Amino acid sequence: MACSGGADSLALASAAGFVARRAGLSCGLVTVDHGLQEGSGDRAAQVAAWARTAGFDPVCVSTVDVSGRPGGPEAAARDARYEALVRAAHDVGAATVLLGHTRDDQAETVLLGLARGAGPRGLAGMPPRREVDGVTFVRPLLAVSRAQTRAACAILGLPVWDDPHNSDPAYARSRVRAALPVLTQILGEGLVDNLARTAALTAADSAALDRWADSALEAAGDGDALRVDALADLPDAVRTRVLRRWAGRGRALTTRHIAALDALVTGWRGQGPVALPGGVLVRRQGGLLEWSA
Repeated sequence: MACSGGADSLALASAAGFVARRAGLSCGLVTVDHGLQEGSGDRAAQVAAWARTAGFDPVCVSTVDVSGRPGGPEAAARDARYEALVRAAHDVGAATVLLGHTRDDQAETVLLGLARGAGPRGLAGMPPRREVDGVTFVRPLLAVSRAQTRAACAILGLPVWDDPHNSDPAYARSRVRAALPVLTQILGEGLVDNLARTAALTAADSAALDRWADSALEAAGDGDALRVDALADLPDAVRTRVLRRWAGRGRALTTRHIAALDALVTGWRGQGPVALPGGVLVRRQGGLLEWSA
């Protein structure tokens, strides 16, 4: 169980502990200290102390360093946090980690995706289940509102900590969080529910396209190359997925990279190779797409 000390994760921790005791299961708790604000170590220690009194075992405080990581501070903190959670799970032999993201978090994620021009993956929001390095992350509260978790904490008398970063306009998610009530007034009370529903519907469509792309990639493969004739008649959404899977190989490909690769299939005019991160070139040779370092 991952717990920041906020209302969402405290409410989930309390529920998880209750269910685990009833079912005779072991439930531990880990809290991550990002070191991004004064007193963060004390906050983590307080969460850990509460967890021990509440019967969680084992209880772990993981301190991470987010400096020097790529991306902005939010992305750096997220990456460091997941690494810490995976490491903690491996250390104690846990197969599953629970995360306290709510329906409101999901709505914010969809809005952020829209603002950034994201495709279906971005608009699908956070998945209910996700595996990272052999650890399954589960979000049981995606259908629960933030207000409900706060109400639960108040009823249970839980020591809620409000992260000041959640209201700091320096962070994009905080700005979206502040804007949601205004957007709800303008667009109607169902806005958060509708955004969360959009994520669920888009995730289902995206999963179907991904499965189609997996099959198409297998059919188009010719050793390490791809047959152009097997790609040309695929729908754009499937073909670009195939190209991303084939050319990605651990590389961070942008929309511009994928468009250039797609042009080798659908807009062939004898153009030169496409340069990808890591010094890799992809060129069309006859009826094949080939890559070389």
